[in-house]
Amino acid sequence: MKRNPTRAVKIGSITIGAGHPIAVQTMCATKTADVAATVAQIRQFEAAGADLVRIAVDSKADAEAVAQIRKETKANLCVDLQENYRLAATVAPHLDKIRYNPGHLYHHEPEKPILDKLKFIVDTAGAHDCAIRIGCNAGSVDPKIAEKFPGDDVGALIASATEHCAMLERLGCTRFVVSLKDSDPNHTIETYKAFAAARPDVPLHLGVTEAGIPPDGIIKTRVAFEQLLSRGIGDTLRVSLTLPNPRKHEEIEVGRAILKDIAEGRFRSVPFFEAPGLNIISCPSCSRVENEAFVDLAFKVREMTEYAKSHKITIAVMGCRVNGPGETDDADLGLWCGPHFVNLKRGPESAGAYPYDQILGKLKEELDTLIARRAS
Repeated sequence: MKRNPTRAVKIGSITIGAGHPIAVQTMCATKTADVAATVAQIRQFEAAGADLVRIAVDSKADAEAVAQIRKETKANLCVDLQENYRLAATVAPHLDKIRYNPGHLYHHEPEKPILDKLKFIVDTAGAHDCAIRIGCNAGSVDPKIAEKFPGDDVGALIASATEHCAMLERLGCTRFVVSLKDSDPNHTIETYKAFAAARPDVPLHLGVTEAGIPPDGIIKTRVAFEQLLSRGIGDTLRVSLTLPNPRKHEEIEVGRAILKDIAEGRFRSVPFFEAPGLNIISCPSCSRVENEAFVDLAFKVREMTEYAKSHKITIAVMGCRVNGPGETDDADLGLWCGPHFVNLKRGPESAGAYPYDQILGKLKEELDTLIARRAS
């Protein structure tokens, strides 16, 4: 495949960009503080062919567990910093890459300039031989940027990524990659194409965030990847599927299969993804999930809503407080799952919080009301 002339970025034992093989990665769904479970899942991913494994750090306990995880695996590791960017100092000695979200960085210590926070990350990463990923996400864009692009997720993502590239380079850092993820494969294609045209030098991490349950999630991802990789866009990728823990390695297998098909000229998708009716998006059950019943709920939502499959309605099922509130705003109906209750939403508006054993009935009421209103 023809590849964009991106610069090389070393991440542990692999190098991405500059024509190197496209790296396939995934993310642990175990609790990071549970070292034994996390190491077991990392080994499962390695056996499936993972080039890089991401783990989330959301607390001091998570951060302290990273040192022990590193002792038990030689896998290339990336840590997903959540709101607390300062945890980078604890985890960086044991990592190969640090991923931060510009939107989350905005919210933590809001009184501190973004550039100062980035300097902390850059200095920490540099001192410990870590690469950096600027992880932009349509559901959590920096509010100051989002307000400049009302109703334009694509423009907001590109602006956020462009701004952060400039700031990292101002700090003397060029060892970074960028992701610009959206749950809509059409937006994903448009966003990556536009950014790659503006910054062909920056290595890109491809992904359709919250692609959902197979096979729909695989189809959405394949559509986006085929359209981008065939244009030379993309240096590493992650397939984000809603799967129970024992099946998380399938993300790697799907990613490898898509790459093989593209390399051999086998395209299975139409050039443009158009959801014909009901569209269910759900996040990929990572370690931030606060109740593992979320995965089972996502499958039950798909089963329960089968009767509405001809209606052009989007339902979002999210598994944690990090992405849940923002990612459900753009959906017609949304569920974001806490430890004991599921928050039901109508677009950005709350429709209450309900126990897991009651939420399906409440969702059906909302869905029926929405269908009836559109029909009237």
